[in-house]
Amino acid sequence: MDKNNRNIFEFTAKLTKIGNRAVRKAQEENRRLGIPNVYAKRGRIYYQLPDGTITVEKPEALAQAGSN
Repeated sequence: MDKNNRNIFEFTAKLTKIGNRAVRKAQEENRRLGIPNVYAKRGRIYYQLPDGTITVEKPEALAQAGSN
């Protein structure tokens, strides 16, 4: 790997690490606040409730928040 490609790889790895850390922190904060984490996989939306349960049904707390 030449030096330029190595620099790009290292920079990308650092950005990925920072992004992953920020996502984990946001997920932990959501759990602490009782807010579901929302994920999408293959075009389908999944909700992870604060107790760890995963569902495809929109939680009541999010349904109410969206109507305001």
